[in-house]
Amino acid sequence: MYATKILQYMKKHGQKLDREIAKDTGISLIKVRLTIAELQNIKEVSSCNVINFEDGVAAEGILCRFSGYIPPAAPGRKAAVPTVAA
Repeated sequence: MYATKILQYMKKHGQKLDREIAKDTGISLIKVRLTIAELQNIKEVSSCNVINFEDGVAAEGILCRFSGYIPPAAPGRKAAVPTVAA
């Protein structure tokens, strides 16, 4: 039910925390976490548990992204690859 909305949000915004998804989509945090678990079971998303410290207070969450998705390289000049002298 919420999977499509969450997947569309992640497609637009990339890797996000569960609480950010809940806040921006208007879906409750519990429903977001349940939907992420369902999407992880069918290998649509990859997630891991994280602990962030905000003003010295630990905040646990779930960081999730699309499974197997590698974002395209940013446009512009790239740093030169250093060569090793033999």
